Amino acid sequence: MQLTHYTSKFNQKSFPIILVCDNVTNAPNIGSLFRTADAFGIDKIIFCGSPIPLGRKMTKTSRATEKYVNYENQEDTLDTLNTLKNAGYQIVVLEITSNSTPIDNMKFEVNQPIALLVGDENFGISDACLELSDHITHIEMFGQNSSMNVAQATSIALYEITRQMHGA
Repeated sequence: MQLTHYTSKFNQKSFPIILVCDNVTNAPNIGSLFRTADAFGIDKIIFCGSPIPLGRKMTKTSRATEKYVNYENQEDTLDTLNTLKNAGYQIVVLEITSNSTPIDNMKFEVNQPIALLVGDENFGISDACLELSDHITHIEMFGQNSSMNVAQATSIALYEITRQMHGA
């Protein structure tokens, strides 16, 4: 028998992870990021850059998770990352670079909080943010495309990170 939203009973758990979104402005992607943040029990989302659109397009995808997932808006991504790094967060960037590591090969410091930085699909992560990071990781892909939707990529990354933290 298939379970419904009302009959499935997952154990709630939270993880010391902050999702930092660098200029992610697409309303359906933002809604998906809220839903993903809730699904993986992360502490907070920080949206950097342009204010996020809180309209119908976003809420249709979020399924009301924006009402209980902690989030904030910040102007500058680099300042936000510096603040988090000074607070003891390890900065993990999800980006394909010449020295990025496949996420399934990463061993995350499970006793240290994580700030996961994701960026807009069109422009990626700035060099300054990459230089500040502790780890740069990517998702291996086997097709012809070299990028993935930010919401889908974030879901995959959070699955792997929380899997490792949950098993620790």
